[in-house]
Parts: sequence; structure tokens; C-alpha cells
Amino acid sequence: MHKRIIGFLALLFFSLQTIAQSAGKLYDHPSWSHQSNIYEVNLRQYSATGKIKDFQKHLTRLRQMGVDVLWFMPITPIGIEGRKMSPSELGSYYAVRNYKAVNEEFGTLADWKAMVKKAQSMGFKVITDWVANHSAQDNHWVRTNPEFYVKDSLGKFVSPFDWTDVYKLNYQHRRLRDSMIDAMRFWVKETGIDGFRCDVAEEVPEDFWRECIAELKKIKNVYMLAEAESPKLHQVGFDATYGWSLMGMMSDVYKGSKTVAQFDSLLQHNIHRFPEDAHRMFFTSNHDENSWNGTEFEKYGDAYKTFAVFTQTMYQSIPLIYNGQEVPNKKRLKFFVKDPIEWKEFKMAPFYKTLLQLRKKNPALSADASYERLKTSHDESVFSFIREKNGRKLLVVLNLSAKPAVFSIQDPRVNGKPYNVFLYTNESVSDKQNISLEPWGYIVYDYK
Repeated sequence: MHKRIIGFLALLFFSLQTIAQSAGKLYDHPSWSHQSNIYEVNLRQYSATGKIKDFQKHLTRLRQMGVDVLWFMPITPIGIEGRKMSPSELGSYYAVRNYKAVNEEFGTLADWKAMVKKAQSMGFKVITDWVANHSAQDNHWVRTNPEFYVKDSLGKFVSPFDWTDVYKLNYQHRRLRDSMIDAMRFWVKETGIDGFRCDVAEEVPEDFWRECIAELKKIKNVYMLAEAESPKLHQVGFDATYGWSLMGMMSDVYKGSKTVAQFDSLLQHNIHRFPEDAHRMFFTSNHDENSWNGTEFEKYGDAYKTFAVFTQTMYQSIPLIYNGQEVPNKKRLKFFVKDPIEWKEFKMAPFYKTLLQLRKKNPALSADASYERLKTSHDESVFSFIREKNGRKLLVVLNLSAKPAVFSIQDPRVNGKPYNVFLYTNESVSDKQNISLEPWGYIVYDYK
């Protein structure tokens, strides 16, 4: 009887462990990631040449600004057949012609390896974009393994959405799965990268990602970012997902079509919808937004800094900066052709440096630090919240309106003499006093 009880308890424990694993996280996040940030690199537009070697010249500047993770848009060769623009143009990064090579436009595999090694020696982590949903029309698999692709009733290759320069891959085939995992393994083992940003991740079967990530984790604890806003992807091994809905809501709040109450409601919905240990990538711009929907100045106007502060300080956030925001770049970078960033005065670099370096120093900005919105006397326009971890505390106050606001924060936890990180001075703060903020104003208080 005793052995039966032990056996039953062991089986029960195993079953509960399996259920918990399937419902929650499969892996611990890389230890370096919780207080980290991401900087997206568009190599084509980064310099006049677009070469890896020319980007490498910026590493010292970026490290001094506080950048941790370098995310490179796809560095693989681009398809020529079926390009949306004429063959003389450069085409889409996301039409992969060869999964195990570097785009000649950027340099060589040796150049890439040297840059990765140099960046990592300086403290950076490096991740690259991965396109698992589709390939270029002239990818060699089209010729050698046509069964790897989805076909219509007439046997013709299928293009996803309106992306007529690519063909959709078919994950019903075991050999495709093995080949895709093998290609991703190549970049981790051969070039030493630290993870992947996975394009349209929700279009690829979840069971593939579970298997793929498990295989990659055998090499190193890679960081996996999904271009998707699905809680399910955290359950198959992804560390981070996109905060698209909040990005859209920020724009709506600026335009006046949504209220602060609606902003808070969506935020609470996101917090309760995603696992507690999820990382969410928040941003005011990225390559898609900049090229197709407008710069942060077009979308957020006078509030571009206000919402940048939000993305950098919010619960679960792993904040993103898109290359050029530190200048700031005020143009939409063209997607299919050469359109270099104009690196000039770096007027926004001190602003981002303040936030990025604060994040490294204060555990209250860790993705898993606690979050609570604080009540104010002007909640219809003021959004204030507190983050806490390991005895450290951070207070963020945002005026999400085009009018000045005078208000008090009705919570004794604000009492003290915290450091105003943007004014570089300590200030007395009390739940009894009034605070004034200009339209779209912001304050970040560090309680050391």
C-alpha cells in the first residue's frame, strides 16, 4: 500500500508539473534580459554603404547611450525573382533567398562573425530577424524541395497576404521543420548570436516553435522575440511578444479619439491576459511603423517623448528604440530602396541615455518589478504609476493631455525626496502637495 501511495503521488506530481509547464513558461528568461532594452538596426539605411563594417563604427556610441540588445533586420540574401519593385531595386529583407548566408549588400559571413564577436565583447547581445513563414521565390528550396511549400488547388505556389515576392512554407512536412531548425541552429552555433526576432510568428504553427526553441536552448539560452501579440506564444518558449495594441492606443490618446480611462483599461487587459513572467516589447517606432504608418512625430506629435517614457518604464516592458530615433530621424525610411539615415546632432541621445541607464541601475524597472497605477486628483488626464522591486521604487507621472494639469497624487508611498531623473536634482514630494505638468509633460522620480 505504501508503494502504491508513493507511486500515485509521484504520478500526480508529474501530471501537475506537466500541466503547469504547458500553461506557463517552459524556460527561464536569460539572466541578462530583465533590465535590458532592444535597439533595432536597419543595415540598409544605417549608412551610405549599408555595410556591416560601417555599422560596427557605431558600437561605442550605442554602448555609451546604454543600448543592450542589437536586433538586426534580416541579414540573409534577398530574392531577385518576383521583387515587388523592379529587379534593379533592392527588394524586401523578408524575402529570404538563402537561410545560411549573408546578404552581399551588407558584407560577408566573416564580417558578420567579427561584428558579433566585437559587440559581445563590449557587453551587447545580438539577435537577428528570422523569417520562418515564407521564403523568396528563388530560394533553392523551391527547386530542390517544392513539397516544402503550400500550393493551391491547381498546384501553384501560394503567397501569404499580398506579399507576392514570397511563397508560404508548409509545416506539415517533417523535412521542412528539420531544415528550418537546422538553419537557425547554424546562426547560433556558427556565428554566436544570442537569439532571434521571429517575423509573423503567429503564422507559423505553435508546435513547431515549441520544438524549435527546445532545440536552440540546447546550444545556449537564446532570447526569443515573437512578432505577434499572442499570449500562447509565451507558452511555447518565446520570451517576448509585441505590444502593438498599446502602441495604437497611444496614438489614439494623442489624437483625442480615446480617453486616459480607455488607455488604462487596455493596459489592465494586457496585464491580466499575458503571463506574469512575460516580456512585452513596447515601442513608439520600428521599421514597419516608420516606413508604412509614419514617424513618432506624425503619430504622437508633442507627446513623442511622453509615450517614449511610458514604453521605457512600464510593467513587463523590454523597450525598443528604432535606429535614428536618437537623432531624431524625422523621415519615413523607404523600405525597398536605399534611403540612408542622416546622422547629425543626436539631440535625443541624452534623453534615451537617461532612461536606458536608469533601467540598468534600478531593479524597479526590471520587467518583473511590481506595477500599480496611483490615484490622482486629475485622473482624467494624469497617468501615474509606481514600480517596486528589491527595496527600490520608481514613480512615473504623465500628463496625457494637451492641457496643463495641476494635481496631487493621493498615495503616501510618494512621500519623500526622490531624484528627478530629467532635472538631475532631488525634490520634495508629498501626497498633500500639488504638482504641475505642462501639456504632455512627464516626470520620473527615482527613490534611492
